[in-house]
Amino acid sequence: MTAKEPTWFKSSYSSNGGNCIEVSSDIPGRVPVRDSKDPEGPVLVFPVGAWSAFVSAVLDGEFGAV
Repeated sequence: MTAKEPTWFKSSYSSNGGNCIEVSSDIPGRVPVRDSKDPEGPVLVFPVGAWSAFVSAVLDGEFGAV
């Protein structure tokens, strides 16, 4: 990742139940993702195209009901 700390956000659909992920859009071409319950824990970083394909598949119901 970069020296600058990413700005993290959760989906507006997130309730405060604790089963959330956070993403950042601060790194061009990459989407960092982390568990909101463990902000100091590991971060997965995906290419934008892979993240977009995943989000599209979720919205299309490929992984069950949203």
